[in-house]
Amino acid sequence: MESQKQFKRRFSFEFFPPKTDQGREKLQTVRDRLAEVHPDFFSVTFGAGGSTRDRTIETVLNLHSQGISTAPHLSCVGGTRKSIAELLDIYRESGVNRIVALRGDLPSGMGASGELRYANELVAFIREHSGDTFNLEVAAYPEFHPQARNAEEDLKNFARKVEAGANSAITQYFFNADSYFYFIDRLEKMNITIPVVPGIMPIVNFSSLVRFSDMCGAEIPRWIRKQLEAYGDDSDSIRKFGEEVVTRMCERLLAAGAPGLHFYTLNQAEASLNIWNNLGLANRDKISF
Repeated sequence: MESQKQFKRRFSFEFFPPKTDQGREKLQTVRDRLAEVHPDFFSVTFGAGGSTRDRTIETVLNLHSQGISTAPHLSCVGGTRKSIAELLDIYRESGVNRIVALRGDLPSGMGASGELRYANELVAFIREHSGDTFNLEVAAYPEFHPQARNAEEDLKNFARKVEAGANSAITQYFFNADSYFYFIDRLEKMNITIPVVPGIMPIVNFSSLVRFSDMCGAEIPRWIRKQLEAYGDDSDSIRKFGEEVVTRMCERLLAAGAPGLHFYTLNQAEASLNIWNNLGLANRDKISF
């Protein structure tokens, strides 16, 4: 973990682009609440195969114009070099300076992955097209990508993204801090020392958490799963337990030198803010974890 302690900490929140006018109004309210704690940036997701392209652009530019740096997710799956270059030009001209570069997922029924197949190819293309205009974030998987052939190959894939020009990484969420520590140790042995920021998923709904985790390969430790199951439909107990579990994990991560936190908000403010306040991050410049 020594390599991570050298980096300035940064804190961020992730949104998905809303589908309706009501969703846009809700996101604006959530954005305003989260902006009060002065995060370093917001990020906005990009649907499978670029299915939310226009809504992502709209959301990014709207949020970015309100005074806090906003980073669009950009996926290469289903896209062409021309369409990706067009997006890069739009973002550059609008003053966006950070992009989360991902391989992305194929939508159901789509047979071809596009002209660029992997995230390292996307990172290389962005560098070729835009030079150092953008700070490029890539994904990291402490519990390994669900489609990786094996752990060693997954680490090599991450190294390819760094070699292609990635500046930093955001992890898939996890609930076992040791998986993050081990991942960083492995990177250090490979002489990879970019900032790797833990992705944090607040626990607010057990069934949704199980569904998300099954899709993305994130492990819910058995003791957490069993306790959540025991609460049944008691949503208040689920939220309180989840808040305590995730807060303690974040404390451990920051104490060990993690270079910040990235919250997967699911377009909700309260759960992330509760963890934020528990950690005392309102005075983060004065706190030494």
